Amino acid sequence: MRYDQARWADEDRYEPLLIEKRSETVEIDDAPLPEELTRDELTMAAPAEPELARHYTRLSQETYGVDSGPFPLGSCTMKYNPALLERVASDENAAVHPDRPDESVQGTLEVMATLQEWLGRIGGMDAVTLQPPAGAAGEYTGLLITRAYHEQRGEDRTEVVVPDSAHGTNFASAAMAGFDVVELPSGDDGRVNLEALEAAVGEETAALMLTNPNTLGLFERDIETVTEVVHDAGGLVYYDGANLNALLGQARPGDMGFDVMHYNVHKTFATPHGGGGPGAGPVGVREDLAPYLPAPHVRETDGSTYERYEPAHSIGKVHGFEGNWLVLLKTYAYIRRLGDEGLADASAKAVLNANYLAERIDFEVPYGPFHHEFVASAGDRDAADVAKHMLDHGVHPPTTKWPELVEEALMVEPTEAESRETLDLLVAAFDAAGDADADALESAPHRTTASRIDQVAAARSPRLSWRALDDGGSRTDP
Repeated sequence: MRYDQARWADEDRYEPLLIEKRSETVEIDDAPLPEELTRDELTMAAPAEPELARHYTRLSQETYGVDSGPFPLGSCTMKYNPALLERVASDENAAVHPDRPDESVQGTLEVMATLQEWLGRIGGMDAVTLQPPAGAAGEYTGLLITRAYHEQRGEDRTEVVVPDSAHGTNFASAAMAGFDVVELPSGDDGRVNLEALEAAVGEETAALMLTNPNTLGLFERDIETVTEVVHDAGGLVYYDGANLNALLGQARPGDMGFDVMHYNVHKTFATPHGGGGPGAGPVGVREDLAPYLPAPHVRETDGSTYERYEPAHSIGKVHGFEGNWLVLLKTYAYIRRLGDEGLADASAKAVLNANYLAERIDFEVPYGPFHHEFVASAGDRDAADVAKHMLDHGVHPPTTKWPELVEEALMVEPTEAESRETLDLLVAAFDAAGDADADALESAPHRTTASRIDQVAAARSPRLSWRALDDGGSRTDP
């Protein structure tokens, strides 16, 4: 069902949910439960089946996703998720109970052990745990491993060095793991400032957390020097795998001197991203850190069987069982489907697409050369206004206002999945929004289901129930 866009200009906007708010009250006379645990009646929504089907279909049409069109969020790698992966994960043979004994789930354990090996090869790591349930959880796990490693050696190292352009989770993970955070300023070229790094590290340094390429899409040209400086001070070097999509089949963090890393399988290997659902953030380590991996860990025994075991100095469990199995299964299927050549090709096309898009749009891109993503500047325009106006042109906007090294930042990552024709649509949307007058920018978006909302109120006081919508309420309300 489609609606005349002119109707959205009215003060009282059509609210699809209101026609589906028919409810039914059920009265309960007796229940075999204590009185304090029961209620006398319950009112619930009671739409008819056609209304329910149309309701969710309509919501899907009003929600923009990677299945709708390009989704160039910088730093987030919003990849298209192939339907093949969903079919693999829904195979009834994958529905095994995690408490079953090892001998009855040999196929499942073999897939896990194989995925550990593949991820290790891709990242240049000697051992991998699949247990962490997300990228940030992977960071936290890697830092717990780092802390345990230093403590086992009798060293009390209290500081983690984090570049000022790093993902916010880096700072948070370091603090949660009990470390003091030392912020490292970037150099004029947007990369690590070697003099600042040498001044920042010392006997208190437990680790440096680094993304490479960094959040500006820049590869750290002095990466071997960077890792050497930290190692000379006795610290470890942690690789944030957020931008691994730029390196697949081209370079490996382990070969650059990184000791610990996490893999964002939702960014790099096309499992679903975001939405509050299950994720996975496997962690890889070099050989002398393997004894500290979470338990249980999976390994091959005699060449034909697999088992769960507890590493010698394990930090313990960081998530249930061996990780989010179906998410990991999708990762396995994606890697197996593409193979070495396919992964390298995906990386090459991601870099090509980013450079093509940056060359075509009429915005300044202050840093380069870059890889899979770039950060443009909206200049004297508000980056958020530009982004909102891009919605009027049928595409999702990029990340805005970050990193702060670029004024009015527009952080863009088109990924390898987009065609040249789609990239040209993005160019047209960028340029149209950039050329719009001040009034059009400040009032955008104009053609979306919902217009501007009070973002602060929406975040702090969200309406989480269908009962929260009053009859005749405006879609502009948070």
